[in-house]
Amino acid sequence: MDVTHLEHVIIALVIQLSLLPFVSARVAGVIPVAILLGREIAQHEYRLGIQRGWAWSETLPVGMFEGVWRGWTLDSVFDVLLPALACGLLAVMVGLKKSHTTKNS
Repeated sequence: MDVTHLEHVIIALVIQLSLLPFVSARVAGVIPVAILLGREIAQHEYRLGIQRGWAWSETLPVGMFEGVWRGWTLDSVFDVLLPALACGLLAVMVGLKKSHTTKNS
């Protein structure tokens, strides 16, 4: 496990916790995971562009969805998967707490 995986988990949980007063726990968990997924896809597109001789101020020579299916490593998968698991676990815990408090009321 790389330190970036832990950083991504912490960032995702901070975003999720900051959104909890405004939206449900599920929605608050999906938003940071979507942000991290988009970030990883953009990094793959830039890596592919650099491999193909791309330079700043030029059009990126990468297909529309090429960053989605090309360039993924185990490290980049964990950069999205571990925050998704952490946010999902927090959403389940918040849901269980809410259902427990409504049963006792």
